[in-house]
Parts: sequence; C-alpha cells; structure tokens
Amino acid sequence: MKLIKLLANLGYGSRKEVQRLIRAGALSDDQGNVLGEGECPPHAAIRFRGAPLDPPFPLLVMLNKPDGYTCSADDPGATVYDLLPARFALRNPVLSPVGRLDKDTTGLLLLTDDGQLLHKIIHPKSSCLKIYHAELDRPLEGHEAALFGSGELALKSDSKPLLPARLEVLGEREALVTLHEGRYHQVRRMFAAAGNHVLALRRVAIGGLRLPADLAEGEWRELTPDERLLIFAGTLGA
Repeated sequence: MKLIKLLANLGYGSRKEVQRLIRAGALSDDQGNVLGEGECPPHAAIRFRGAPLDPPFPLLVMLNKPDGYTCSADDPGATVYDLLPARFALRNPVLSPVGRLDKDTTGLLLLTDDGQLLHKIIHPKSSCLKIYHAELDRPLEGHEAALFGSGELALKSDSKPLLPARLEVLGEREALVTLHEGRYHQVRRMFAAAGNHVLALRRVAIGGLRLPADLAEGEWRELTPDERLLIFAGTLGA
C-alpha cells in the first residue's frame, strides 16, 4: 500500500493533507530517514513526527467506558470516540463499537474496524457471553435467578422470550448477570420485570475476556493475541 493511502486510511488526514505532511518531512523511518511519497517501509518501521504509526487494520481495542458517554459518533454529546485519538474516528475501514453500551452503562467496550470479527462476536450463534455487574435499588427477593434462567421471560414490547440468563447473587442488592444475547436495555428491563430497578450497571466481561483491573475508566488499549482468543472462550479466564 502506498504511503499516502496508508496514512489516509489510518485517519491522519485526507490524501491531500497527508501528501502535504509527507512533503513537509513529517514521515520518517525508524532510522530517522525522511520518507518520500514513493517510499513505504514496513508498518512498524514508519514514524509520524517521530512516533510509531497507529496499529494497522485489523484493529481491536478495549475501552473502560465511563458513565455519560454514548457509543455513536453522531450523538451531539460526549461519545466514546472522545476518549480515543481523534484520528481513530476517521479510520477507513471505520472503527465501530462491538455492540453498544447505554449512555449510563459503564465497563468493557470493544471497538474494531474488522467487520467480520464484529459480526462474529455479536451474532447470536456465537453464544458469546456478556457479563454485567448490577447494583440494585431494592433487595433481591430470591425468585430472580429462576425467572432469568427460565427461557420464558418476555420483556414488554418483545414478542420473543429471552434466552436463559444466569444470575449470581453477590449481595442483598448486588448481582452478576450473564447474557447470551444483547437486546435493548436488556439487564435493566429484566430487573424491572422482576420488580426491581438498576441503579448502576457495568459490563465486566465479554466471553472469557475480563475488564482488566489496571485499565482505568476512560482508558483504552489494543488487545493482545491471547486476549482476542479469550473473547470466544467458553468460560471466564482467571
């Protein structure tokens, strides 16, 4: 791939803007040699103003989403793209959330520019688990686990019952909920159907991939190869 197209696809600017950057000497190799338009060394050897280039396609990152951020670049308020380098919103292919989190739901969010991987993770046939930590307004009554796991719970305005979900009680008003699907406001609506209200909701795992303890709210990083494999693991990693 030519240097101009590579930089434009990574969001560093339009092709004309990237061309001007190259002519101004902004691109070099890892030995400090200025690159011209016709040169394109290996991705890892290219430097933009002395810094390594952003990761190439396919990119998969995890973000610890804070409260108050939406997952759509078109929303007028704060979005998850505000927490990433600005050029990430300009990548081609586009970097998209792998299943959205509501504005007031926090925790593990994956974003990728790999459309096939995105659809593989969110497709119901993948049975990719999503695990949420819920803090509740009222004490659990003891019937919720059976209700969520019955496979017969139909939420208001939904014609099809939910797939069985697992509820693990952590405290009087605290629980983990494991889903095999991802419907609109699903966890909140499930607890509402059980006569309760969710005060705070955080996604803590996708498949076997846990939200790392050292990834602070608002921070992001690229997944390692081992972490990619955990997404489709049948059980949570240690």
